[in-house]
Amino acid sequence: MNYLELGSPAHRKASVSMLLGSIVTFAILYSPQPLISLFSQQYQVSPATASASISLTTIALGMSLLFFTVVSNIWGRKGIMSLSLLLTSIFAIASAFIHDFQAFLVFRFLEGISIAGFPSIAMAYLNEEFSPRAIGRVIGVYVAGTAIGGFIGRIIIGGLTDLFNWQFAMLMMGIVSLLLSLWFWFYLPASGNFTPSKTSVRQWLAGMRASLADKNLLSMFITGFLLMGGYITVLNYIGYPLTQAPYHVSQTIFGFLFVVNLVGTWSSIWFGKLADRYSRRRVIGLAIAIFILGALMTLSSLLAVKVLGVAVVAFGFFAGHSVASGWVGVLAVKDFKAQASSFYLLFYYAGSSLVGWSGGFLLNRFGWDGLVYYTCALLVVSILVSAQVKPQAEKRGLSPS
Repeated sequence: MNYLELGSPAHRKASVSMLLGSIVTFAILYSPQPLISLFSQQYQVSPATASASISLTTIALGMSLLFFTVVSNIWGRKGIMSLSLLLTSIFAIASAFIHDFQAFLVFRFLEGISIAGFPSIAMAYLNEEFSPRAIGRVIGVYVAGTAIGGFIGRIIIGGLTDLFNWQFAMLMMGIVSLLLSLWFWFYLPASGNFTPSKTSVRQWLAGMRASLADKNLLSMFITGFLLMGGYITVLNYIGYPLTQAPYHVSQTIFGFLFVVNLVGTWSSIWFGKLADRYSRRRVIGLAIAIFILGALMTLSSLLAVKVLGVAVVAFGFFAGHSVASGWVGVLAVKDFKAQASSFYLLFYYAGSSLVGWSGGFLLNRFGWDGLVYYTCALLVVSILVSAQVKPQAEKRGLSPS
């Protein structure tokens, strides 16, 4: 295999391009998150309905993942990812001219479909083009881009919404995203280890069955579902206690709260390296335990402790996601790596949609404390599920330590 060598010009171009691609994708995907409580006030809708600005997008994303995987096997990786980023940016710009909340949700659904073309293929591209011995580090950089993108999207939206309005904020973010998408299109190296292939319905179904029948992979799929569900639940609804008494945090300051997500850029890379050297079960168990600690810290009445808790949540989540997503590439057999990665993301975004949406009802009924205990229970289950991966499968791809 003609792998991209670490430190080479092609490696640097690929790394920067994938970083920018993930920034665009996740900046647009999570940009409405700091506005959820504002939507409730402005449009007189419930927390669950307001959070549909996130959950509808992730539902559409999850539904579209497998389709883009099949298409990319025929048309190639770079073209689909580039088209995905360009369309997503255009939809973001168009949504800036919408003043009806229901119409805005329609555009968010369309964005979910266009967004799917990037993450459904990104991990397959990385697994194909980089050496297995370095994949933990490479995936870590990619996941770091998701943290940076999520932060940039939230902070731009929060700050510009206070200065102007949320529509203007969406417009500015869409324009910047379009410029970054064009950079990606021109500079990402073409696939060197990809061979186009026509996938029949029978082969596609065989890949689905193989991925779902592998108990080790299924454990990772469920782990991704629970990790993402818990993370989105915390981030979707933390704005309700913070923007109300006794804190009354403004949209700008609340947007800056998401700077804590940048700890995920460090934890994802660090834990990705740890996963290349040590027991993945122990590494991911540690990451999830840190996540639980952060969630419990948000129960404090002290604002500084709440904010620190969100930072610890981000640290644990991105660390766990980096290990789990990289592990899927190691566990999957060669012919079904792309489908296995897509299945992981399908479960991952299903967790965002279903668990994140259900959190709105728990918040209404049991308040913030009940929501946190619900999240912690899900995370305990994720530790137990990830521990089900067989030891011999756990060691695949590990370098000597």
